[in-house]
Amino acid sequence: MPAGVCGCCGPLRPRYKRLVDNIFPEDPKDGLSKSDMEKLTFYAVSAPEKLDRIGAYLAERLSRDVVRHRYGYVVIAMEALDQLLMACHSQSIKPFVESFLHMVAKLLESREPDLQVLGTNSFVKFANIEEDTPSYHRRYDFFVSQFSAMCHSTHEDPDTRTRIRVAGIKGLQGVVRKTVNDELQAIIWEPQHMDKLIPSMLFNMQDSDDSDRAGHSSSPSGAGQDGEENPSVLAENCFRELLGRAAYGNMNNAVRPVLVHLDNHHLWDPNDFAVSCFRIIMYSIQAQHSHHVIQQVLNHLDNHNKNTPRVRAGIVQVLLETVAIAAKGSVGPTVLEVFNTLLKHLRMSVDFEPGDTSRRNSSSSVSSVRGKESEERIVQNAIIQTIGFFGGNLPDYQRAEVMMFVMGKVPVYGTPCHTLDTVKIGHGGTKRIQTMLLSSLIMVTSGFRSKSMAAALPPSFLDPLFSISLMEDSELRQLVLEILHNILDRHDNRAKLRGIRVIPNVAALKIKREKISKQDIAFMKKHGQQLYRHIYLGCKEEDNTHKNFELLFTTLAILTIELANEEVVIDLIRLAIALQDMALVNEENMSMFIRCGIMALVAAYLNFLSQMIANPPFCQHVSKVIELRTLDAPYLLPEHIFRIKYPLPESLDKDDRQLYFQTADIAECLAGPGYNAERLSIPYIPQVTDEDRLTRRKSFVDTISLQVDIMSNSLPEKSQLADEITFETLKKAIDTTGLEEQEREKRRQVMEKFQKAPFEEIAAHCESKANMLHDRLAQIFELTIRPPPSPSGVVSISTGHTQHPSVPVYEMKFPDLCVY
Repeated sequence: MPAGVCGCCGPLRPRYKRLVDNIFPEDPKDGLSKSDMEKLTFYAVSAPEKLDRIGAYLAERLSRDVVRHRYGYVVIAMEALDQLLMACHSQSIKPFVESFLHMVAKLLESREPDLQVLGTNSFVKFANIEEDTPSYHRRYDFFVSQFSAMCHSTHEDPDTRTRIRVAGIKGLQGVVRKTVNDELQAIIWEPQHMDKLIPSMLFNMQDSDDSDRAGHSSSPSGAGQDGEENPSVLAENCFRELLGRAAYGNMNNAVRPVLVHLDNHHLWDPNDFAVSCFRIIMYSIQAQHSHHVIQQVLNHLDNHNKNTPRVRAGIVQVLLETVAIAAKGSVGPTVLEVFNTLLKHLRMSVDFEPGDTSRRNSSSSVSSVRGKESEERIVQNAIIQTIGFFGGNLPDYQRAEVMMFVMGKVPVYGTPCHTLDTVKIGHGGTKRIQTMLLSSLIMVTSGFRSKSMAAALPPSFLDPLFSISLMEDSELRQLVLEILHNILDRHDNRAKLRGIRVIPNVAALKIKREKISKQDIAFMKKHGQQLYRHIYLGCKEEDNTHKNFELLFTTLAILTIELANEEVVIDLIRLAIALQDMALVNEENMSMFIRCGIMALVAAYLNFLSQMIANPPFCQHVSKVIELRTLDAPYLLPEHIFRIKYPLPESLDKDDRQLYFQTADIAECLAGPGYNAERLSIPYIPQVTDEDRLTRRKSFVDTISLQVDIMSNSLPEKSQLADEITFETLKKAIDTTGLEEQEREKRRQVMEKFQKAPFEEIAAHCESKANMLHDRLAQIFELTIRPPPSPSGVVSISTGHTQHPSVPVYEMKFPDLCVY
């Protein structure tokens, strides 16, 4: 009887346990019993409520085998778990998954690399299963931490180290696939998880060279398929997949760990890896999220504003790559913020540059100062390239806004500049900022095309640009002209006009042009005189070089191609004749090179203009003058005067009229329908405005004889109150013969101008005169009726009034011309 009781205990074991036990052979080398596994699978599918018990029992056996180091049975147990997991899809699979994940965690906690790889492979298979219903309580915190640790494996054997790292990357990829699309698993995007996921991927992407060397050094028989895989490639694919699944609200948490990793590993200098990372980021994320990445890099640049120049330059270069990709799509509301931040750091870089002696440490050597300066120049060049490249890749409507924004940041003498204070950095720093901003504007305007010049050159952009063109610096004037060329040249003719020369056959250049629109005609009527004035004043600058005259010639030629109708052609001829007369009369005491350069410019331009309007008599007259100059005065032609060390004449022969272009002859050539040749008899006189006082470092205050102390820092550098007194000026002052004839001639010219000049020119001239008269009268009345008080209680004026009460300085009212 007792024997019978003992004999019936075996069959009393639950059926699921017997089925589980049957899949394990006596010798683990025989592997999983397929027939018994099929019976277990059929039972699990038929009775899904038993799945949780099957999983728990398998987990129990696997835990026991792991402790006893019976790894063959561990492999069989995991294979059985995998097959059951793939075969069963029902509500009852949830508890089974918990047992499965518990077993995977057991394997990952083991120090055996084979078990870690085995557990990872099982987890990856599980991650590829799409569950019907979401899990409300499942968490993957442990797996993120464990897989991240495996990605940083430092195993002694290179092959084993590679296998563990590859397994860790695959595990992280499985976690990403399992969680990012599940709204209930949004916790994976929280910083504590991203701070483990992202650095693990970047570590393997960065360590690609070591992994490659380890792969080459491993023996063919010592590694399987997993060992031959490249961790860098897997990490990059996982990184791309993670970023591609990032939603709008998760971008900041995904990008911030990248920046922290680059900081911790000092990867901004050199920044090849940083650039590569952000290229991957920009191409992986959705286009509408680009501005999040740009904002993060901008904030990072702000946080490193006191770091070494090379680190800042590395961040700026990364920003360049970022905005270059983002500019092709949508960059959101951060366009102007990008430029504002870059301009702020440009100013800071100029401040850090040890240019002034007050900034230099007495113990620092000259070489260290120069090294610091050169490093800051690297930062500045990177910023300028970023501004130019970003602006140049924006659509035209945004580029026009950027042009206005950058132009508003260029410091101009005499005008308020709230964003770039030029007092602390001095004249040298101000000039560097002006040069760099104008250089960036050249890049922004390159390729810019606008159907209407009024839209491309609004007064808010044109006025400050022309103010800079009056500065006493040839390099700044060259940059202004190049910006004008980019905007005016809408048909890419500038390359054909490069170099100032007498073009023998303009038709061979195949100039592209269109009929001038009504909008452009209206633009020239409104701003034409302003353009002519700045060309006229730019020609007589004493520091003009060969390049300045080349750019001036190109400016005149592009104006002729793009904006010249019959009325503008007459104005341009008047301007050219006025330049010739200015060089001949030489009231400005210009050097001989400048005078000959102006003559050569006029010859080259009139030769081009005569052929462009296809007027044979005009072409014949210009050719005749050029031929005579070639024989008798080659220094008046561009091919000769701009040669290096070309001999200059002592004076220009004013009496030889055949060497110069004559207004009467040109008027005769243009007589007939189409051109109002009578206007050529009116000499061109540039308008008088306040731009000289605002932009040039020459100023004068013409008051009744009032003496007012002005702070030294509000005055320009040096005031030139009078021209240099020479023997010729004294002789002219004594000789009064012919004054009446000159006065009559002047009156006749004024009458002709008001009779024949266009209404817009007369109105602009009268308006400027009226404004100057009104301002001067207001100053006189202010001084004579109510003289300004002085802090000491006494003011000295030529009228003799001396008694006035003492008034504090902050209540004094100075004349407008005395206030900077």
